[in-house]
Amino acid sequence: MRSGLKSCIGFFLLLWTGIVLPGACTCKGGGDMISEMREFDSFFSTHVDSVATAPRRMRTQVLQRMKAAKDSLVRYNYLSVALKTCLATSDIDSAQLLIREIEDFTGRQPFSHRLADLQSECLNMKGNIYSRKGYIDSAEVCFKKAYEWRLQGTKPETIPDILINLADANNHLGRLDMGVFWYRKALLICDSLNMPSDRKFPIYYGLAQGYMTLRDYEQCDYYSELAAKNYDEMLPDEKHFYLNNRGNSYYYRGDYATAIGYFRKVVELVKDYPDMRWGLNLSYLNLSDCFLQRNEADSAAKYLDLCEPFFKEIGSTTALYYIDTQKIELALQRKDFAEARRLLTVSKASPEIDADMIHIRNKYLQQFHEETGNYQRAYDYLKKNDRLDDSIRNERIRMRTADLTLRYQQDSTLMAHKVLFQKQENEVLALRQTRLVTLAIAVIAFLIAVFLYLYNRKKHDLLLAQNRRTVSTLRLENIRNRLSPHFIFNVLNQEVVNRREEEKQELASLVKLMRRNLELAEQLCVTLSEELDFVGTYIDLERRSLGATFRPDIKIAEDVHPEQVWLPSMMIQIPVENSVKHALRGKEGERNLWITVDRQERGIRIKITDNGGGYRPDSRHRGTGTGMKVIMQTIQILNMKNKEAIDVAVHNVTLPDGEVGCEVTFLLPDKYDYKI
Repeated sequence: MRSGLKSCIGFFLLLWTGIVLPGACTCKGGGDMISEMREFDSFFSTHVDSVATAPRRMRTQVLQRMKAAKDSLVRYNYLSVALKTCLATSDIDSAQLLIREIEDFTGRQPFSHRLADLQSECLNMKGNIYSRKGYIDSAEVCFKKAYEWRLQGTKPETIPDILINLADANNHLGRLDMGVFWYRKALLICDSLNMPSDRKFPIYYGLAQGYMTLRDYEQCDYYSELAAKNYDEMLPDEKHFYLNNRGNSYYYRGDYATAIGYFRKVVELVKDYPDMRWGLNLSYLNLSDCFLQRNEADSAAKYLDLCEPFFKEIGSTTALYYIDTQKIELALQRKDFAEARRLLTVSKASPEIDADMIHIRNKYLQQFHEETGNYQRAYDYLKKNDRLDDSIRNERIRMRTADLTLRYQQDSTLMAHKVLFQKQENEVLALRQTRLVTLAIAVIAFLIAVFLYLYNRKKHDLLLAQNRRTVSTLRLENIRNRLSPHFIFNVLNQEVVNRREEEKQELASLVKLMRRNLELAEQLCVTLSEELDFVGTYIDLERRSLGATFRPDIKIAEDVHPEQVWLPSMMIQIPVENSVKHALRGKEGERNLWITVDRQERGIRIKITDNGGGYRPDSRHRGTGTGMKVIMQTIQILNMKNKEAIDVAVHNVTLPDGEVGCEVTFLLPDKYDYKI
């Protein structure tokens, strides 16, 4: 019934224009046409807020004025305002009929700057309709054409609004760098036209939305707070967009209580504006997902039932896809797997679905397959979301976004200086023209020469640094890959020889040791806590072969926090392994191993000491030295890029009981960079 009512409204408007407009296709004299156009401009600038606050009353007024106007171009400008009111009341069918009527008129007229304004307005509204229905690619095309036509028109002050729409479309398509580019361009135009700050807040909450997609909530909050300064001056639909974006940002942070608060503010806002059906139903849709995340299935179902008829009515593919996604999760929470499977069968994603919607759907599909026991499919959807995260929020986009934001700040200052310089230059241009041109050419030539020199030098330095990093990385990978098989096969050989069937604990420790060793082989550096955990597992495995006389002792000073201390991986394990294999295993009597960690003036000191008779180069048990070579080469590579180096000392010591042992000491500086 509601859909039929909309069609009737659209037919009424079309019928009215069909009666009035065809008979007035011939324009009046130029002076009368200019007078009527000025009257239209005055009326629109005075009542523009009514398009959002009282759209139906505004529609009645513009239709009456359209009927009284004599010039056809003026009449269709009034019709474009009626088109805006249809969009404000979500009368999509009527809006599409009016768009076709305006396009038919503009297609028959010769070019003029005022006609370009009308074409731009029509294309902008057409893009908004495509956006609401979920056809974002088509919306982007319309916004680009609207921008191109507006450049040929007479109202440059409206260009930022079109660019905001174009930026938002690119954000929805996942092209966040282009979204920020168009927002930046809108800001530049606002600055160049000296527009007041209250014209910029849509750009600010648009930038906030882009950073929300990047999950950079610090920047998101920064631009949201800039927009909030003009909250009281916002129109109702602008308040809706602001509150909705704020709610979405807290939804993606997992703060569903705060998100619900913002979405409910939207519901309260639109109570005074019954024509804002789009904003109301979008808030219902967002509220339902928040309640799903809180496992409040009944509340979620209530809001889904409220908003689903509206989005079916307007045919919004993105919203309907989102509704089906939530229904799948709702069925999962109610353990209705048959319903969830049915929804998966009938619900398909179109190519233009927002990336965030696909991300949410994949998360629920992962949960569905986990609960139905299909772990392979669950893992596939987990990988899809990981790839989606990488494609949307990779480092390249972050760098591009930061660069464009910085360039806006620089360009705004540069533009202000250029304007001031131009005013001063015009006063003496007649007398100094030749001199200034000559000087400018000389300066430009000098700057180009300096730039080329610095550019080539910078390029050479970057290439040299990149080659060094590549060589260092390859050396390190080669060194570390030599160690892992060496260590693992030694432990495996010993375990195969000595293990008995009942020694389950040792087998578990071996498995843990192997797994952790493989992990450490992939890491350049680890925390002290992780390294000591690995060493402890190794020592536990060796206890059996060394017997009851083996007494390891690990002491960590109270002012040392193992979770906060970083060191090259296996730096402690390799000296410990050497002590066990080459010193303690063949020793008679007590076999002691001490590991002490304390804080010194320059950093953290780590000592590994044994009573195995000391280091003897001529001993047949001394080993190949591969382990310590790896540690020394790793430290050497790291020391190349640090001002303070890691100190290493290996020497024999006389113990208090008179025995001789070997002591390996490492001193880790407090401020040390472990990145290559």
